[in-house]
Amino acid sequence: MKLGFTRSEVDPKLYFKVDNDRPLILVLYVDDLFLTGADPLIHQCKRELASKFEMKDLGLMHYFLGVEV
Repeated sequence: MKLGFTRSEVDPKLYFKVDNDRPLILVLYVDDLFLTGADPLIHQCKRELASKFEMKDLGLMHYFLGVEV
């Protein structure tokens, strides 16, 4: 939330923010984090998070809970 995200009232694992009318959505699942939105916002968010936490970027999501994305 210090990075400007707002927690969803419906799902506590879903966060979002809007920057210049461009949405960025962050979803937490156990020890994984998923980002979707405009590429520049995603890259900026990853840099900010990596400066605060040890992270590993696994690239684009292909499967989630056994479902092809």
